Amino acid sequence: VLLAAAVCTKAGKAIVSRQFVEMTRTRIEGLLAAFPKLMNTGKQHTFVETESVRYVYQPMEKLYMVLITTKNSNILEDLETLRLFSRVIPEYCRALEENEISEHCFDLIFAFDEIVALGYRENVNLAQIRTFTEMESHDEKVFRAVRETQEREAKAEMRRKAKELQQARRDAERQGKKAPGFGGFGSSAVSGGTTAAMIAETIIETDKPKVAPAPARPSGPSKALKLGAKGKEVDNFVDKLKSEGENIMTSVGKRSIEAAKVLAPPVNTESVHMKIEEKISLTCGRDGGLQNMELHGMIMLHISDEKFARIRLHVENDDKRGVQLQTHPNVDKKLFTAESQIGLKNPEKSFPINSDVGVLKWRLQTTEESFIPLTINCWPSESGNSCDVNIEYELQEESLELNDVIITIPLPSGVGAPVIGEIDGEYRHDSRRNLLEWCLPVIDAKTKSGSLEFSIAGQPNDFFPVHVSFVSKKNYCNIQVSKVTQVDGNSPVRFSTETTFLVDKYEIL
Repeated sequence: VLLAAAVCTKAGKAIVSRQFVEMTRTRIEGLLAAFPKLMNTGKQHTFVETESVRYVYQPMEKLYMVLITTKNSNILEDLETLRLFSRVIPEYCRALEENEISEHCFDLIFAFDEIVALGYRENVNLAQIRTFTEMESHDEKVFRAVRETQEREAKAEMRRKAKELQQARRDAERQGKKAPGFGGFGSSAVSGGTTAAMIAETIIETDKPKVAPAPARPSGPSKALKLGAKGKEVDNFVDKLKSEGENIMTSVGKRSIEAAKVLAPPVNTESVHMKIEEKISLTCGRDGGLQNMELHGMIMLHISDEKFARIRLHVENDDKRGVQLQTHPNVDKKLFTAESQIGLKNPEKSFPINSDVGVLKWRLQTTEESFIPLTINCWPSESGNSCDVNIEYELQEESLELNDVIITIPLPSGVGAPVIGEIDGEYRHDSRRNLLEWCLPVIDAKTKSGSLEFSIAGQPNDFFPVHVSFVSKKNYCNIQVSKVTQVDGNSPVRFSTETTFLVDKYEIL
């Protein structure tokens, strides 16, 4: 019968130990402490015996995987069980080191319990162990479905409220009354209708989590405002886990923190501030060829001082790719076409104060391969039972500087961790989601190309689709605001600019 399974150091210190029969802590620590002293350095064995127990072991770099059994147990079965234990550990631990084993100790104990029950080996393989330890919960699925339904209802309610506010504004304008709490595009008041529309757009625009203050509403309480209560429950649960010593850290959280550092707004923003944002959506084939690339950009103007409300923006457009430009309906198109200046049709009117206003947007759609900013070449080749994967990147647009680049390669499940060969940058292996994340802090003209090589059991199709994410402070299309001047007197105005280039979708199929 199998008494215990343990991972210990070469000095006999127990890191993780799971007892399958009733044993005291002192007893198991004594057995493991005696284990290194019993080993004969002159010979290579897979077991060592004392008067009462047998140790079946396998070295793992600086550690030992040890099974403690009775002397009458079948050693051939014990060796087979030991091999399965040794394959389980790399599934949960990226490195075979003491701190990594300690960090994933509970995952390992749960997996050990699936291999052995009451001292006897269960008939399971690695894939079944992974399935059993994931512990899919029907109640959790129901909770998630209910929560998603509530969120959808809240979004629909907010869109309905936004439409009601816009309809109220139109009715007030028809009757010649002043609209309650909001005005037109050219007025200096913040538009309530615009605010409502912006609320709805913010909800529809993206699925990425954004932390934004809830806008004040003149109307009564609605379903949308009840979402905060659910969020607080989740936050309180996470805080409780942290207080109990749990290390709560997700890859998404890390990425959002890193992206926030890269895209932090300028410290000293001027009274006239512009946000230039571009988003790219790109799909490539694994054998080359651009299936579709679509890029959307916009200039958002924010004025915080009323004396700078009557201005014109001088746009510098050095684009050579055929970008389609479109100005806001209240912007003078003739002035923009003739002199590349953005100003209101009525020069006497002012831009809104303390509100983000989109004044110019552009779009680029192409299947021209030379327009791809960052090319990814993933080349898996089979060799026996495993697959050697070579993946490389090359920055085609050398004027760009891409930060926090993460190239995500899917991996087959139930085959352990990949064996990394050569790598530029760093990597993270997410054994839960079966992903290999190749992390590169910066890609620019100096580091325009790099490669990663790794081996793992699988087929070439297992490593697609490859996803790419990055952020950048330089935009793809060469469209910038060169200067800002007053309408009266053409005197220059100090301004600040915040440029971001983001990925909406970037995949190699």
